[in-house]
Amino acid sequence: MRVIVCENAQEVAKEAAKIFAAQVYMKPNSVLGLATGSTPVGMYKILADMNKNGEISFKDCKSFNLDEYYPLAPTHDQSYRYFMNVNFFDHIDIDKANTRVPDGLAEDPAAMGAEYDAAIDAAGGVDIQVLGIGQNGHIAFNEPDEKLVAGTHLTSLTESTINANARFFEKKEDVPTQAVTMGMASIMKAKTIILLATGKAKHDAVKELLDDKITTSNPATLLKLHPNTIIIADKDAYNG
Repeated sequence: MRVIVCENAQEVAKEAAKIFAAQVYMKPNSVLGLATGSTPVGMYKILADMNKNGEISFKDCKSFNLDEYYPLAPTHDQSYRYFMNVNFFDHIDIDKANTRVPDGLAEDPAAMGAEYDAAIDAAGGVDIQVLGIGQNGHIAFNEPDEKLVAGTHLTSLTESTINANARFFEKKEDVPTQAVTMGMASIMKAKTIILLATGKAKHDAVKELLDDKITTSNPATLLKLHPNTIIIADKDAYNG
């Protein structure tokens, strides 16, 4: 596991964008694993600017997002499909038909999850996966628990995650209590993983990620088993 410590969130975004861009340079038809939330937005903006300036192209890329609120329509302004369109896809030359986000309205989430994982495998697997990390160590919506689920699945959100996401909604009661998320095995299949962490609130989770223990009470610690994980953290997240 490689660790890169940056001065601030802006530098984290720059470092992550460099690694992401290098992947697309080397393999123009890369399969990209994407995340939502405030942490990767800076990286997306840099990549969009590079695309606008003709430095990089996503026209041959495919993408798969980690998760989606359930049940939430893709047109809802807090859905992760809407988020990705507004913050990234609308600003680059990727074919939106080649972008996938889990279906937040699936009548059969289990069947949809199995199909989603099969689609990733059929695309050749994720070449580079970007992750954030929750204050409780969750990655995607794999929350701390005694057991974790391997494949894409429907899950309930913890109170701490609901509280953390409430700022994006008019009121806490509007936050969905469930989500469809890639499972830990789905995430760990990615060839390269970059995990971004910014702010003092993420320090405890990052500290556990960097110690020598692996525990489902901090799902991010399973990344220690991945052969090519890069942690990019600002000083607040790293030092506390």
